[in-house]
Parts: sequence; C-alpha cells; structure tokens
Amino acid sequence: MKITKSELEAVAARRSQYPAPGLPEIAFAGRSNVGKSSLLNLLTGRKGLAKVSGSPGKTRTINFYKINDAFRIVDLPGYGFAKVARSETEKWGEMIESYLTDREDLVKVVQLVDIHHAPSAQDVQMYDFLKYYGLDGIVVATKADKVSGNERQRSIATIRKSLGLRKEDKVFPVSALKRTGHEELLDAIWQLVNQQAVEETE
Repeated sequence: MKITKSELEAVAARRSQYPAPGLPEIAFAGRSNVGKSSLLNLLTGRKGLAKVSGSPGKTRTINFYKINDAFRIVDLPGYGFAKVARSETEKWGEMIESYLTDREDLVKVVQLVDIHHAPSAQDVQMYDFLKYYGLDGIVVATKADKVSGNERQRSIATIRKSLGLRKEDKVFPVSALKRTGHEELLDAIWQLVNQQAVEETE
C-alpha cells in the first residue's frame, strides 16, 4: 500500500469535534516522546503533517488524519509524561478512554513502544486495556535504528513478554530516522481496513 493523499481532518478535545463517522479508523497510542508524530509523517511521506516536538506532552488533542479518502489514522495524546499536572493527565486519560470505548469506526489501535527500553507499567496497562476491548494485536517498536542484530531480537522478545503478546500478534520495528519498517506496517494497516470494509458489506 502507498499513501498518496493525507490531510489533517479534525483536532478534537471533545466528542462533538470528532469528524462525521463513516470511515474506518486506526489509532496510534503510546508514551509521550515515543515517536507517534514522526511515524505518521514517515507513513504519509509528509514531513510536516504531524508536528514533531522535542518536548514531550505536546499533543493534547485527538488528531484525525484522513488517508487516501479511505480511512483515518487517529493520533492520541501521549501518556506517561511526569511534568504535566495530574489534573491535565486525568483529562487526557478520560478523553482517550472515551474515544477508545465509544468510537464505532475504530478498528484497531497500534501501540508504540520504544525499542531500547522495556515497556513501562503504563505501556502494559494500556495494552491490557486494548486487549479487553479487542483493539490489540499490532505493536510498533520505534527508534529501531538505535539497536541492531541480536540486541533488536532481544528487545522485541522483551516487548512481547512484557505486554503478553500472543503468537499471532505482530511487532514491527520501525525507524523514522532510517525510514525502515514502515512499509510492512502500512500493509498490515491496509489489510485491516480492507477486512473491515468486507465485514461491513456482508
């Protein structure tokens, strides 16, 4: 699959600001500074589509990107940034949970984890949440250029064990810097979108 058209469709802090339903949605979730914006820019081939910041915790809204007029990628606020006030993180948490549990167009959540750190307690908690709602199954190990060879395989094994992944669950090592691994991820996303379209017509 190749993305030929992408646009920021909506920036939402509440349900009333979501775009109208009707397109399958694939959401990205992960800790602050894990590289969600960089991954989105890599997938779309547009450097400035999602704003990349060196300061964690900058994404404070749910951002909806329309892709090829066929589906949406939804960028959720990052979690786990200690310098943000507790009241603010609670607000983000409620916003994320409301979207994940009530959005009927949501097909799957791609969880991002940093390949050179073991998943945090919050990563595990998020993945358990996704499993409960049947939204799990795809994990992206970001910053894959920072490890190589056997170290990469060990890191992926640690991710699989920490999150409790099943054999069929996939981990995609991706490097936005080296521009690697994203094509396989795109193919997996496109497969999910097509599968959803088939199910809706049956």
